[in-house]
Amino acid sequence: MKNAAEFWDQAARKYAKSSIADMKSYTYTLERTRSYLSSDDNVLEVGCGTGSTALLLAGNVRQITASDISANMISIGSGKAQEQGISNVKFVTAGLFDSDIESGPYDVVLAFNMLHLLEDLPGAIQRINGLLKSDGLFISKTICGSGPGMPLKLRIMKLIIPIMQWIGKAPYVNLMEITTLEETISAGGFKIIETGNYPASPPSRYVVARKV
Repeated sequence: MKNAAEFWDQAARKYAKSSIADMKSYTYTLERTRSYLSSDDNVLEVGCGTGSTALLLAGNVRQITASDISANMISIGSGKAQEQGISNVKFVTAGLFDSDIESGPYDVVLAFNMLHLLEDLPGAIQRINGLLKSDGLFISKTICGSGPGMPLKLRIMKLIIPIMQWIGKAPYVNLMEITTLEETISAGGFKIIETGNYPASPPSRYVVARKV
């Protein structure tokens, strides 16, 4: 069974070449995120992958620290930044709890498509809260299960994921319900100010929350 960093290191090249499954939803949440950013913001993205989103948002902020546990993902992201001439995105190989992530405080922390990959979600939310300035924003998007009405595709996925993990073909995955996600964010010291499902099915929950 591979650890998470090994899994994503091996997946990095294929991940970098893959296309966005729902471009309309991605574009919409990108624009919603831009609406909360300002040119003076110091931003942290956790689980940045190959940095595509960080690079698209770079022109809207002062600085982005783009972090990921996969050194191969970070290498690809750094290469893209150099090719595009973007100098205000700093790529860091680090997990959320690692000391290599500077303590901030940050104006905004981003976590797109990664909260469901964390084994200690409450601890992660508390860590993110500690990295933010007073009244700072936490913006995330997370694929969720949907309770009794969960689509067949997700029900099958939940059954086969443990097997795939055992043979090294899948990382840890927690397809939690939307209510569980939002209750955990709120319990971690945040007030949720915007939500939505983009796409609606299977639900990918977009949440904007302010540190309280």
